[in-house]
Amino acid sequence: MSIDFGKTLSSAPTTIPGLTVIDLPVHGDRRGWFKENWQREKMVAAGLPDFGPVQNNISFNDAMGTTRGIHAEPWDKYVSVATGCIFGAWVDLREGPTFGTVFTTEIDPSRAIFVPRGVGNAYQTLEADTAYVYLVNDHWAAEGTDYAFLNLADETVEIEWPIPLDQVEISNKDRDHPRLASVAPIAPRKILVLGANGQLGRSLRAEFGDAGHIEYMSRADLDVTARGLESARRWRDYGVIINAAAHTSVDEAETAEGRLSAWAANAAAPASLARIAAENRIILVHVSSDYVFDGSSERPYREDDPMTPLGVYGQSKAAGDLAVATAPRHYIVRTSWVIGDGDNFVRTMVSLAERGIDPKVVDDQFGRLTFTADLARGIRHLLDADAPYGTYNLTSGGDTVSWADIAEAVFEATGHDPARVSPVSTAAYYSSASGPIAVRPRNSTLDLSKIEETGYSPGGSAALSVYLENSG
Repeated sequence: MSIDFGKTLSSAPTTIPGLTVIDLPVHGDRRGWFKENWQREKMVAAGLPDFGPVQNNISFNDAMGTTRGIHAEPWDKYVSVATGCIFGAWVDLREGPTFGTVFTTEIDPSRAIFVPRGVGNAYQTLEADTAYVYLVNDHWAAEGTDYAFLNLADETVEIEWPIPLDQVEISNKDRDHPRLASVAPIAPRKILVLGANGQLGRSLRAEFGDAGHIEYMSRADLDVTARGLESARRWRDYGVIINAAAHTSVDEAETAEGRLSAWAANAAAPASLARIAAENRIILVHVSSDYVFDGSSERPYREDDPMTPLGVYGQSKAAGDLAVATAPRHYIVRTSWVIGDGDNFVRTMVSLAERGIDPKVVDDQFGRLTFTADLARGIRHLLDADAPYGTYNLTSGGDTVSWADIAEAVFEATGHDPARVSPVSTAAYYSSASGPIAVRPRNSTLDLSKIEETGYSPGGSAALSVYLENSG
């Protein structure tokens, strides 16, 4: 074997999405050689995913021509060679348009390959005494885990083995694996949507659909505030959790009972989800609120503005944001004035207009509506675009307006006189309230520049008309 000692660390894509070849620097002299087989900081900088290996395996092969595979597992794998040389073959056995795609190359100590979850792995030794090394980011389990296997001689993928398969050592198990037409593809890691019966939850269902790997859970299905959440699912099977569950009654949160519920749902539950996400390499999407700010800013709020919540609801949401930010893979999605399929301000105004009731509506709180269809689409965009993790403001677009402006627009759009709406101050509106009333932010407008830079375009001024049309 002749090792190339002149390489610099670099990575290159292959014909299989996510399958990445890595050239490794090897340093040698008359004593032998040395290499950094896996160096997280350098390799992530070179373009490899930070895949979090938890197990290191070595397969030692005595004879030239030893052939193993094709095996696909539901975890990522980083493959290298300690001694010797192999001809490697990888076949995409994941659900999707690249199912059955093949890539082959030789690997010696100066080359490695990152194999994403669900891509079948096989190799043939080209030298005796070859040690094949691989790091994986999940612990092997015999039961409850989805594996896929493909016959080494499958005619569909037509791997050109350097040494014919009838002349090499192959286990009977590998020899009897099925042909491609009989292989059950490995499904993506699951997506779990929490709060599936809420206004946003229903829009998330419309956006993501009913594919087999997507689960929609209401509180009755999975209570994220209950004890034992860490063992409620086999979390390593999940790739994304979208947390649309929350205690959203801002006035009730000011009561003794409501305070307990708000902190349990908005702070403690996200903290539990963050721990689960960190331990299982899950992307956690958490929906936050404009109420984490006090509304005193004279400009739209940016993601990095300090949180200054006024009431219990805002304080509990701010605590949830801080907890979620501890998960390495997270999107905190801050939104405001949410309107979807359910009871909300717009539908209330429609009902009042139709019943001949002339409402008094607050005119000193300003912001933008967020239609849940836009919010769900934006969340999908962050995931599909593989946007950098962090906090993003996400509302519908348009000008900053008051609640009274919106009420007048609803009256006008539904054929009623907008002059029937009487603008009032927040203080006057709540002057006769009998129960606790939460302090509302005066300015709830969120700056959308950051998410727009990822390629997302929020719904514009026509969104209200579209919503009214679709609401019947």
